[in-house]
Amino acid sequence: MRSSPASVAPEPPPVFASRRFSLRQRFFLWAISWAGYLAISLIGPTLRYSISWEEPPSPSDAIYEKPVIYSFWHRAVFASAWLWRRIGFAVMVSRSFDGEYIARTIEKLGFAAVRGSSSRGGAKALIGLRRQLENDISVAFTIDGPRGPKYVAKPGPVLLSRASGLPMAAFFVASSDAWVLKTWDALMIPKPFSKVLVRVSAKIRVPTDADDSQMAEFHRQLQTALERVTQFAEEHVMKVGSAEFPLLKS
Repeated sequence: MRSSPASVAPEPPPVFASRRFSLRQRFFLWAISWAGYLAISLIGPTLRYSISWEEPPSPSDAIYEKPVIYSFWHRAVFASAWLWRRIGFAVMVSRSFDGEYIARTIEKLGFAAVRGSSSRGGAKALIGLRRQLENDISVAFTIDGPRGPKYVAKPGPVLLSRASGLPMAAFFVASSDAWVLKTWDALMIPKPFSKVLVRVSAKIRVPTDADDSQMAEFHRQLQTALERVTQFAEEHVMKVGSAEFPLLKS
């Protein structure tokens, strides 16, 4: 029996309430978001990107298709932000302090940040993401955020795919050389002039009438796709710049 449509309501709320932060927190948010933006802007242009697809896009030289519901691991935010900075993805970020500085950073790069997470404001965020899809804008989830566990996918994209009728896809961004922070997500900051390989999965389509058991299966498929593209990117990143993985034009 199909579950009730608690995943996404048909109409968006008029305004999303902003979380209030202390003066000290606001200062740190300002400083961290600008530091993150400057770091991405300085390192990003030196990176050598290539992209690889399980299912080739149309047109074949596109670096993404739209509208699609993308998922990627939290640790790949840095390199992902630079690659897709001009495309205008809408990204779901948590309403936590960590989520807020990520939101402010990516907004400076041209992304739309939709606040919410599996634990707070998730239903409203899914409504906002659905509206973005209806406007032909792809959306993305940092799927193991906001605080992990690392490499465990949340169900949000599956719910949104059923509600919107649009496909999901997973990607991972691997770097040949990176600083890895001692954070829950092991955040990667690629070192200047590193090779970077993006691997994108084949699309997964969730029927709009999928029942609970089918939803669980599609959730499993998304988890598997994330693991598959992660392994592929990490194993092949050193081949970036070869005939097999030519560099993207900047």
